[in-house]
Amino acid sequence: MPRPLVDAARLEVESLVAREPPPAGHLGPYSYFLDAARQAPLCVLLLSGPALLAAESLIDPAKFAPPEQVQISLNIPPFDHLPGGPHVDGLMPPEPDGRPGTFTLLAGIFLTDQAAGGMGNLWVWPGSHRSAARYFREHGTDALLSSVPYPPVELSEPRQVLGRAGDLLLAHYLLGHNIGGNVSAVRREVVYFRLRREGHRSRWREFVRDPWFEFGPVREVVSSCS
Repeated sequence: MPRPLVDAARLEVESLVAREPPPAGHLGPYSYFLDAARQAPLCVLLLSGPALLAAESLIDPAKFAPPEQVQISLNIPPFDHLPGGPHVDGLMPPEPDGRPGTFTLLAGIFLTDQAAGGMGNLWVWPGSHRSAARYFREHGTDALLSSVPYPPVELSEPRQVLGRAGDLLLAHYLLGHNIGGNVSAVRREVVYFRLRREGHRSRWREFVRDPWFEFGPVREVVSSCS
């Protein structure tokens, strides 16, 4: 991401934390969930740089609906923690109509370096999105709401996501993930957007059964390699 956009976003985060600080003495993860329509300095990270183009290349020719929410995710050191397992977002509480809060793609933009492990990194379980989709094909999509924190599937060894300020993370909705410890001297800062392909809410059941349902270009690549 262009450095001026990252610097502007960091200033916005600093201002918010100064106005609404975490509780005194709080260590570890702390998040702000904000209305995207009121967060132009943060949304510009997604909308005015290369991030949205990269994300939409995975669903081309479809488009994403405008993001509804922005999450500022902090990890305040020292926080010596190893996640016990993954979770999937949007299950508790469900949406007002009872539907799980699914989405297509998680887009995260790093505001601080996480070049090594133990810097507040996101942990992910590679391949878990395919295992979860297979579980919902076999047990039905209503099992999603009872799959808290994550469906009972066999998991690979987790990995910590590494990156530098300005890097972009794109993760499938069903990819198991969790937050790790921060034993560095720096507060970890990431801005997350939960992106829904246009029309996603009407076809969430198909989506959680087929991991490539909304990812046409990815399906083509996977099919050509199989």
